[in-house]
Amino acid sequence: MKKAVLVVSFGTSYKETREKTIEACENKIKNGLEGYDFFRAFTSNMIIRKLKNRDGIEIENPIQALDRLYEEGYEEVIVQTLHIICGEEFTKLKEQVDSYQDKFKKIILGRPLLTYIEDYKETVEAIKHQIPQMQKDEAVVFMGHGTFHESHASYPALEYMMRDAGINAYVGTVEGYPEIDNVVKRLKEDNIKIVNLMPFMLVAGDHAINDMAGEDEDSWKNILEDFGFKVKIHLQGLGENPYIQDKFMNHANDCVEKINELGQIC
Repeated sequence: MKKAVLVVSFGTSYKETREKTIEACENKIKNGLEGYDFFRAFTSNMIIRKLKNRDGIEIENPIQALDRLYEEGYEEVIVQTLHIICGEEFTKLKEQVDSYQDKFKKIILGRPLLTYIEDYKETVEAIKHQIPQMQKDEAVVFMGHGTFHESHASYPALEYMMRDAGINAYVGTVEGYPEIDNVVKRLKEDNIKIVNLMPFMLVAGDHAINDMAGEDEDSWKNILEDFGFKVKIHLQGLGENPYIQDKFMNHANDCVEKINELGQIC
């Protein structure tokens, strides 16, 4: 039986962070799943077009990749997402994978980083390895992408678990809730003076470089500085963290164990 693993991420047009994050996670899964041929796909058609037009790099979207696997005679397919939450992008991917149930003998979709309660706990433990030593009046502010999907509650849940684990962290989002204004209000209430600003995203791409750390007046860095906080920038995507890479590898391994439970998320 021909077997394939398709690793799917949103994608990024920034080469340096792509190599450190997406490709690092892909390589971990590629090297960890013996007997499976490796393939990749991005869910952002905008990024796919940009990479093709600017760099001559051809990357398939999930539909194109699954069509190719079917045409090439693969019978067992593990689709492992590198998405962070069970949001809009992942829901769309799940619908796409479900539509191929009759094309393959076995096809299964691996879960995002944050799905089950244990995933949150393990992610918090992974995050501890990238948190700097902090003073009493110092905190970490994470920028999540956010969503208007019902899974927006993932971000407050994550912050709650971080605080339970002893990490003085605040989580805001670019889209949805909580926004940077909500974070600033709580930082001031808690008398925080120094902010370590980090992306809670797989890559340190456009949002991290511009919306978080950029020089525009509405970047999070400048907003925080305008309110009198000292800001330290940390431009590392989650995919650079080897413990996060291991999380995605474990999710793919869960799929190997459950490959006969067709139509279910691992």
